[in-house]
Parts: sequence; structure tokens; C-alpha cells
Amino acid sequence: MSATGGSRAILAAMGANLGIAVTKFVAAFLSGSASTLAEGVHSLADTGNQILLLIGRRRAARSADAEHPFGYGRARFLAAFVVSIMLFTVGGVFSLFTGWEKLLDPRPVANGWLPLVVLALAIGLESFSLRTAVHESRPLKGAGSWIDFARRAKAPELPVVLLEDTAALTGLGVAVLGVGLTVVTGNGVFDAIATLLIGLLLVAVALLLGIETRSLLIGEGASPGDVARIRAAMNAHPAVEAIIHMKTLYLGPDEMLVAAKIALPRATRLPEIAAAIDRIESDIRRDVPVARVIYIEPDIYLRAAEGHPSTDSIVIKSSD
Repeated sequence: MSATGGSRAILAAMGANLGIAVTKFVAAFLSGSASTLAEGVHSLADTGNQILLLIGRRRAARSADAEHPFGYGRARFLAAFVVSIMLFTVGGVFSLFTGWEKLLDPRPVANGWLPLVVLALAIGLESFSLRTAVHESRPLKGAGSWIDFARRAKAPELPVVLLEDTAALTGLGVAVLGVGLTVVTGNGVFDAIATLLIGLLLVAVALLLGIETRSLLIGEGASPGDVARIRAAMNAHPAVEAIIHMKTLYLGPDEMLVAAKIALPRATRLPEIAAAIDRIESDIRRDVPVARVIYIEPDIYLRAAEGHPSTDSIVIKSSD
């Protein structure tokens, strides 16, 4: 994901949510609609979430230092994880509490036309935000499904915005239904039920985001396709007899660590080893540009009489 594209989607979502939150709070105050109030808190939480995503992107851009030798790329993962917590607590739990309180004391909605107009306006703004996120995500999604994109994307900002906007539009539809039924019947129970459903929706989305970003925080490796390309780049070098083992790890959305032990012929001299490793690293970066940090250890691959491999490590000592 380009920095410009990701920031554009975040800023579009933030602007839409901030405007929506203000109008929803005004409508909720004048009408007493619990579902409109819950949607206002939802939009306010989403605005804060977008600010967190922007902060995470800025912190991730800092250069590596002695304390963080691999850089700050995972700050974006952390920001996305905090977003899931915010969505769960500020959005979901508040909506559930408000809905339960309203269910115990249901009241009709005053000025019923007002929250309906505000909710309709919010649907338009959220649709614009979702359209922007879809436009920025489509080149990265490829031929896979949107669900796979949300689950597999290493850059968390666009999936977060997509899930938030989808949840927001669904919640708005529920709120319109709840307020509409309350206005028509005069029974505030429908508004309360809509508020509870919005809370459950936000909790579900927050849990999904938390599970996916937790996996990124713990540390995910390369996709099967990238693993195959990295192995192919190593095996393509004529000096490589075998790949003894290899591990990959995302240091951030745009940076991957590759560590491998490769077998070279026993007679290979040190300058030839260095040249082979340089060439292999260049080929890996050509085929998998996100593989920026690469460590390759040369070794010797022996075949025992019974056919099982063993290794006799090359140890190069530097003189003091």
C-alpha cells in the first residue's frame, strides 16, 4: 500500500466520521434516540481510530536506532490493535449499555424526522468513505476476495477502514430501522433493540480486528507465494546445493526479514561465498521487494551413507 493511498483513505474516513458524529449527537440530544446516540459514539470512536492509525504510520516511519535496530515498522500493527480495543470498549460496550438501559425504560422518540434525516446523511458520508477505501484497496486485493484481503493484508490501515465503514453502514441501516419503527409505533423498544444490535455488531468487528492484528503483532511470516519466490531465487544460483532452512518475519507492513542457511560446495573460497551471497540477496529483493533485511549463512551439505543430511558448519573467525 502506498503511503499516499493509505493516508487518503484514512483522512477521508476521519473527515466523514467527525462530521457524522457531531450531527448524530445533536440529533440524539433533540430526539432522545438511543440508537442515534450509539451511532454518534460509534462515529466518534472511529474518528479517534483514524487519528491512531495516522499516528502509527508516522511513528513507523522513524529510522532504526540502537534501541530498535530493526526499526519501528510494527508501530502500525500496534495502532491497529489499539483501534480494535477502542472499537470494542468505546463503541461496542457503550452501545450495549445504552441499549440495555433504554430497554428497561423505553420511551418514544421526539422529533422523529430529525434522527432519520441525520442517519440518511450519515449513510451518504459513510458510503463516500467506503468508496474511497475500496478504490485504494482494489489494486492490492488482486484476484482474491475482500475477506481474504482483510485477513491477509500486512498493511493494516485499509482493512481497518474497510471493516469500520462496512460496520458503520450496517449499523446505520439498523438504526434507521429501529428509529423508523419507533416513530411509526410509538414504542421505544425498537430503538433499544436497534441500539443493542449496533453494540453487538461493533463488538464482533472489534474482535475480528483484534484477532488479525494480534497475529501481526506476534509476528507473521511471508505468504506461500513469497516463500516460493525466495526459495526459487536462492536455488537459481549455480553455487547453491541446497537450502538447509529458511525463516521469514514481517518487521513492518513494508519490510520483511529473511534468514536462511544455504549449502555451498566445500571447495568454495571466501570471495566466491561473498559474491554468491550478494547475488542471491539482489535476486531475492528483485523478486520480493518487501524483503529488505536478509541474512544468509553459508554451510556445507554432506550426505551420510544412510542418506540423511548432516552439516559441517563453516566458522570464519576475525582476528583481534
